[in-house]
Amino acid sequence: MNRDIFEGKWKQFKGEVKKQWGKLTDDEIDQINGQHEKMVGLLQERYGYTRERAERELDEFVERQVAPPTTSTRY
Repeated sequence: MNRDIFEGKWKQFKGEVKKQWGKLTDDEIDQINGQHEKMVGLLQERYGYTRERAERELDEFVERQVAPPTTSTRY
């Protein structure tokens, strides 16, 4: 499911991807173009992640992006 969300909301995620993974170049981010597999591969290449870690990091990123904002009831 996160894969579908990542691919479907790519344009919204691009800026946050750059903030989260600053080692990725603008050209690489443009080439990803919402392709989950390409993003996983670049995380492995640039950060030395295992495939499992790259997928987990990307899934957690997507979950944070789509989670509703928390509101504080403290005054």
